[in-house]
Amino acid sequence: MQELLADFEDLDELYRCYMAFLREGGLFVKSNMRFELGTTVSSRVTLPDALEEDVIQGKVVWVSPQGAQNANPPGVGVAFGENSQPFNDKIIKLLGTSLNSDKPTYTM
Repeated sequence: MQELLADFEDLDELYRCYMAFLREGGLFVKSNMRFELGTTVSSRVTLPDALEEDVIQGKVVWVSPQGAQNANPPGVGVAFGENSQPFNDKIIKLLGTSLNSDKPTYTM
């Protein structure tokens, strides 16, 4: 299983990477590695102001390749797995009302 690392230093970057449109939630993780849709990955994620990282498993559901025509960085969107609800809840709590923002994200 491939592993991704994501270290979010601020809430603005977490907002740009959070994939709220997925039923179980998900994160866009910047990476130059190549992934196929449906690939199961393990992600080590450090949220803003967290003392420890969380390890989350999920599936690749979005791919932004190197050199894409938009201004977004290369990376993959990972949909959280079934056992990730507590982690998804942490993100929702951190982002709070900013989830209703119309600011651009790295995905949709």
